[in-house]
Order: sequence, then C-alpha cells, then structure tokens
Amino acid sequence: MQVVPTAGAGPTVAMVVVLVLILLSSSSSEANNVTKILDKFPQFSTFNHYLTVTHLADDINDRQTITVCAVDNAAMSDLLAKHLSIDSIKNVLSFHVILDYFGAEKLHKITNSTVLSATMFQATGSASGSSGFVNITDLKGGKVAFSPEGNDISAFYVKILQEIPYNISVIQISNILTSPEAEAPTPAPTQINLTSVMSAHGCKAFADALIAEPDAEKMFADNIEGGLTVFCPADDAFKNFLPKYHNLSEDHKQSLLEFHGVPVFLTMPNIKSDNGLMNTLATDGANKFDFEVQNVGQDVTLKTKVVTAKITGTLVQKRPLAIYTINKVLQPMELFNVTLSPAPAPEPVAEAPKKAKKGKNKSPPATDSPAASPDEDPADQTADKNVAAVRSFGGVRFIAGILGLWLANLSLYI
Repeated sequence: MQVVPTAGAGPTVAMVVVLVLILLSSSSSEANNVTKILDKFPQFSTFNHYLTVTHLADDINDRQTITVCAVDNAAMSDLLAKHLSIDSIKNVLSFHVILDYFGAEKLHKITNSTVLSATMFQATGSASGSSGFVNITDLKGGKVAFSPEGNDISAFYVKILQEIPYNISVIQISNILTSPEAEAPTPAPTQINLTSVMSAHGCKAFADALIAEPDAEKMFADNIEGGLTVFCPADDAFKNFLPKYHNLSEDHKQSLLEFHGVPVFLTMPNIKSDNGLMNTLATDGANKFDFEVQNVGQDVTLKTKVVTAKITGTLVQKRPLAIYTINKVLQPMELFNVTLSPAPAPEPVAEAPKKAKKGKNKSPPATDSPAASPDEDPADQTADKNVAAVRSFGGVRFIAGILGLWLANLSLYI
C-alpha cells in the first residue's frame, strides 16, 4: 500500500534536507570563527574583545588545527591591570593559542603525562629558544595543568567551551599564562631584524649569506612593511649547497637569495590554497624566477625545474611577516641548467637473411656472421667459421652444414 503524505502531516524530505544543510553550514562557519564561538559565553567577553582588536582572531581563523585557552573576565582584569601595550597584550594572548588540537578526551590521555606544545607566540619569532612553548601535564585526580616552558604551573584546565574534533577546541583555563617575554615591549614590524630572527631559529647559514649581500638584504627589509614571506633553507641544507653557491657571481648570488622571498604575507592556509606558480623578489620582467607550490598529502612543496623543497616548519607568522623553513635550497632554472641524461641508444636490429634467387652472376647467400673486414683473408674467415661450427654443433653437424653449402652453391649454376 502506498502512503501519500497529507498536508500538515509534517516536514517534507526536501525541507529536512534544507534544514540539515543550514545546520551544517552554520557549524562549519563557527568552526573557523573563534569570536562567534565565544559570543555564546558573556563571561569571556573581555578575552573575545581583545582577540578582535589585536587581530589575533584573524590569525586563529586562518588555522585548521588549533586550541584556544580562554580565560574569563576576572582573569583578564589581572592582565589589564599591568597596563601593557596593545602589542604586548597580543603576544600574551597568542601564548594562549596552541598550534595543535586538544579536546577534553585528548587532554586526559596525554602520553607520558606531559606534552610540550608550540603556541602562536612561538610562531611570531619574538620568543627566544623554546620560551614560546607550553607544557601540558595530566595530573592525578583528573586535573590538567598548563605551564610556560621553564616555569611553574600557571593555570589549570576548567572545562570545554566548544570543540570541533581535529579542527578547533576552545577551552577555559583558570588563569593567564604568565610569560615575561610575551609581556615585554615589542618592536614595530618594520624594526624586526630579519637576519637575527633567522639566525636564532636554525637558519643562520642563510642569514649570514644574506648579510654578506647588502643589496639582497635591503630588498628583503624594504618589503617587510608591505608584506613579506621568506622560505628559509635550514642550516644543513644551505651548508651542503655552499660549494655551488660560492661558484656563483655576485649578481647571481643576489638573485638566488631573493628567490627565497615572496613580496606578500602568506599564512600556511594561504599557501595551501594558492597552488600554482608564485613570483619572488627576484622576478624581473623576462627573468621569471618563479616556483610552483604543490600540496602532496599533508606536505607543501616548492618546486623549480631543478629541485623540489618541502616546508618543514614555521619561524614567524605575524602580519606582515612570515618565515618558513624548507629542507632544500631553491634553485631557479635561470641560474642552473637542467641537465637531462641522454636517452639510451636503441639496440641494433639484425636484418633478416635474404633468400638466394636463381640466376647468373649471383653471389652466394649471405650468412648470419659479420662481414669480413677489408684486411681479413677470406680463407681465414672460412676457417674461423669452421671452428665455430665444430664447437657449436659437433663434427656430424659440421659435415652436414658443409654439404648444405655445397648444394646451395651448385644450384646457382644449374
């Protein structure tokens, strides 16, 4: 029996589908908007306000995997009582943004009880050494503690505010995580010493090369204010490349260094979404000096005609400057010839023996053996053939072969 829905009987299938799509769209939008998530909790309004005015919310929303450790209005009052600059407040709050996903379940299943996690403050490049990391410790009785690297416990986990598994987790912690470095006055972006930041974070060899080329260093410095992304080869990679680098002319050294800079600020999500060719500081009209960005699974690669490098880490990601480490030196095709190995020569194809035709003045049938050289005696060639025949076929077959040749030659003259 067929059931026909009547008017007023309930929502149709189409209505249900539309409702589900709206809910999914709303959930997806909130997953990437930390301020909308915190809007639901008035007791976090001060924390949420400063995420907005410092533009830290934009950096958080650009990330795909992140944990925000929010504090309530009372805890924020303790921070504001220190009368810090807006840049220092941004650094302190960035210390509360962990570059990994920690939901409630994961917090209580930390391997070996403690894990060291990088924060967004570490990614700014303002943190020296590992001071931008936070220890997360699973304690007895279900407590989870948070402490800046090298310091005592500053805060405890309170509760989950919202979590989207493996995307974003917003949790409440009891107090502000104290960090003297984060609270210290910060220089304006144009005052950032680019080479010092690179030297302090595993790219000293590249930084030293940049210092030795003042024109290249100035090119990088002049582009920071308008937006700059640097792909910095790690020390081991650049040291292994030094023999090639020293063989370049001064102009080519400058071009190679500038090839590692892009005149725009790019977050990692930007890089992943902007696959394709990318111009560099070395690009100049006909001199393309570009490379191709490709995603391979979770890896992001930078590909030239000569080499393919992989992004291995983030040193700085704070508008207007981003610095990423790569595992190889980018080599532009404009400076390095691509040598292709020659294709292997084709195997010689032996011609099939031609059948002898009857007629006068015809030469004997050709054999499979190579032709005799001009200096070789025909009699010696015949003797060599006879020896080979004896070795290959034995005495009886040799005699049969001689008779066959004699009969064939005889037939030409009949």
